[in-house]
Amino acid sequence: MNERYGGIEAGGTKFNCALGDGKGRILDEETFPTTHPTETLTRAIEFFRRVEPITSMGIAAFGPLDLNPDSGRYGWITSTPKPGWAQTDLLSPFRRALHVPVVIETDVNAAAIAEGRWGAARGLATFLYLTVGTGIGGGAVIDGRPLHGLVHPEMGHIRIPHDRARDPFVGMCPFHGDCLEGLACGRAIEARWRAAPKSLPEDHPAWALEAHYLSLAVASFMATLSPQRVILGGGVMHQVHLFPRIRAGVLDLLGGYVPAGEISEAIDEYIVPPALGDQAGILGALALVSPDPPPGPR
Repeated sequence: MNERYGGIEAGGTKFNCALGDGKGRILDEETFPTTHPTETLTRAIEFFRRVEPITSMGIAAFGPLDLNPDSGRYGWITSTPKPGWAQTDLLSPFRRALHVPVVIETDVNAAAIAEGRWGAARGLATFLYLTVGTGIGGGAVIDGRPLHGLVHPEMGHIRIPHDRARDPFVGMCPFHGDCLEGLACGRAIEARWRAAPKSLPEDHPAWALEAHYLSLAVASFMATLSPQRVILGGGVMHQVHLFPRIRAGVLDLLGGYVPAGEISEAIDEYIVPPALGDQAGILGALALVSPDPPPGPR
């Protein structure tokens, strides 16, 4: 069988459209800026018309999303701060234009699924993928299924301790100010220190503070979800010197409480970067519809 599958990594900055073979291989790909919804979706549809036929399509999207298949707005982007994209129907235009089944999932859940299929979480049933970039999001796979609920997890918006004497920065989340994303996303680092994160040297105080906030978050997620592995991706985590700092911070915060050798004896193999690198998102979109896709709403 030579079936081909479509995938879209729909990000707030760029759209990545890909044609895949269902085995983690990308056959064709196009990336372009995220502009107005009509213009962006039209350009994506044009890509898939060029590479037709496809069997089905997966969309891994920024959100928040309506992922309730019984909702009249299933597949819509809802209360996003992305200008012009709130209350946008992301799913139906592709179904109407391409006449194929379309599956939608959060970008971080999809990346987690891809890491479970082809990457750093192969063979595991329960794991966490946290992306730290322009924003912060988390995707969890629990017993082989992406975690949904009333809506879907918004891990970037948990509240974490904020010592204003150490860090007077008020945070930049438009909804919560100093939530995790408001304090630790790439935009927050740049706003606090008035410099692009990638320009800051390893010994800059930005990174000790960043590792502290991410350690607080990871320790909290470990206590609530008990993942078998934690994967940290996104542009900020290109600063690989953050990993040993975060691992040490998590061990300190846990205080030996969790009786698991994977944590106490092998933390370097427990908190890890994504094996798929920056392709986790687009491969996640393809994994949603590739053979033997993970269960979940369709």
